[in-house]
Amino acid sequence: MEHGILSLLPPVLALLMVIITKRVLFSLGIGIIVGALMVNQTEEMFVNEAIGQIFTIVSGIFIADGGINTWEFYIILFLLILGVIASLITVTGGSRAFGEWALTKVKTRTGAQFVSGFLGLIIFIDDYFNSLTVGNVSRPFTDRHRVSRAKLAYVVDSTAAPICVVSPISSWGAYIITIIGGILATHGVTQYEALQAFLLIAPMNFYAVFAVLLVFAVAYFKLDFGPMRIHENRAIETGELTDTDKGPAPGESEDAKPVGEGHAGDLIWPIATLIAGTVLFMVITGVQATEGQASLLATFENTDVAASLLYGGLISLAVTIVISLLRSIPVKNLSTGLWAGIKSMLPAIYILIFAWTIIEIIGELGTGEYLASIVDQHIPLAYLPALLFIIAGFMAFSTGTSWGTFAVMLPIAGEIAALTDISLMLPVLAAVLAGAIFGDHCSPISDTTILSSTGAGSHHIDHVITQLPYALIVGLITILSFLALGFTGSVWAGLLAGFAAFAISVFILKFAVSKLYRAAQ
Repeated sequence: MEHGILSLLPPVLALLMVIITKRVLFSLGIGIIVGALMVNQTEEMFVNEAIGQIFTIVSGIFIADGGINTWEFYIILFLLILGVIASLITVTGGSRAFGEWALTKVKTRTGAQFVSGFLGLIIFIDDYFNSLTVGNVSRPFTDRHRVSRAKLAYVVDSTAAPICVVSPISSWGAYIITIIGGILATHGVTQYEALQAFLLIAPMNFYAVFAVLLVFAVAYFKLDFGPMRIHENRAIETGELTDTDKGPAPGESEDAKPVGEGHAGDLIWPIATLIAGTVLFMVITGVQATEGQASLLATFENTDVAASLLYGGLISLAVTIVISLLRSIPVKNLSTGLWAGIKSMLPAIYILIFAWTIIEIIGELGTGEYLASIVDQHIPLAYLPALLFIIAGFMAFSTGTSWGTFAVMLPIAGEIAALTDISLMLPVLAAVLAGAIFGDHCSPISDTTILSSTGAGSHHIDHVITQLPYALIVGLITILSFLALGFTGSVWAGLLAGFAAFAISVFILKFAVSKLYRAAQ
């Protein structure tokens, strides 16, 4: 809190540097150094202290409390395993065979994007799991239809968190319901239980609703504009799915070449095993960590997502290796595929480590607390949901964490409603949830944004820049919806205002894109 508005400097500087230089690691590194120097500016040897703090944070990603860090480190291991699985599937010819099979089922570019979007809605257990799985499953058929990787990353990212945040049977839902339950108990709200409150909040999460709808509208009406239009035109005209000037995308390797004929099952079985194994271990770890009766909600509240991903990934890797051996893939090609898979994930892992580091430093600076304190200023109650949406969005954008935003902002929003107008309790909680997802979608240091670009095989900077205009459009629609909700107290009024703004936005975009297309002819 002592840094006040200056606490925003590191994340904002990192974003500006990313936009200007197009170099993600360099930009995040600048933000980390500036933030660490700010945290330790009062120390006599502040440069040495800053270096020491950075080292401590990075080492903490691997080792914590004298043992292995079972969250960040397990996520890194899972990424490496996923890279190896994808590489071996390519070596066996499974990706090519699945792509050829998918072409017989998915006939158009629009259909390919629709299938990816529906997969994103179906896999609602966890956003990490969603982002990485949907991207890897979708790539073979979106590639065949020349859908750019940046477009696929947008589809993946804009269906992952939005569906997880409104699903009670997910790691997100369990976490949010737990926080809501504490807020309701603190303020003596008894007319609904935590789960019921969560379900009532879901239709008020206007950002989640319209973010998902825009994904399908963009696919159906071909609403490609700004940086996304550049990527899509290049993919359609040249077949280049990524910007080759930036080098190979995460998850891609020129060393992994198909050796065998391959079958569609060579991709389907490893992915199916990954899904089944991860869900199974989410249930097992959730039950083990639950005291007393292990209800469905309690199970997902206590599940260990990182460990479940790792265990499910190991089983899937074993299945992939067995398939490779059954296809008589030479050992030389197998070893090449293993190493190629590891190398393909290193750029994403580097970005994640840098992002986790700057997030820790931002926490030390008190960026989240400063933004939360702004809420305490006197404002008309009708504007409260919209304002909380904006502040939560900026907090998630600046800190790179929607879960951290939930933890800080939900109790504050609940207290404001309890002290002013208790009927605003659910709307303001919904506004915080919506704002956190919005900020997360806009933030280059968000781990879910990084993993979405990784799963889709897109360069991270390309994903951030191409998704940002769409997120901002949905953000404006959401503000109008929360204003309507705040002034009328009606969820239906908020939804109607949002749908009207959404329809107008789609019409304007369609007209503008058509005009651009005609001008290019």
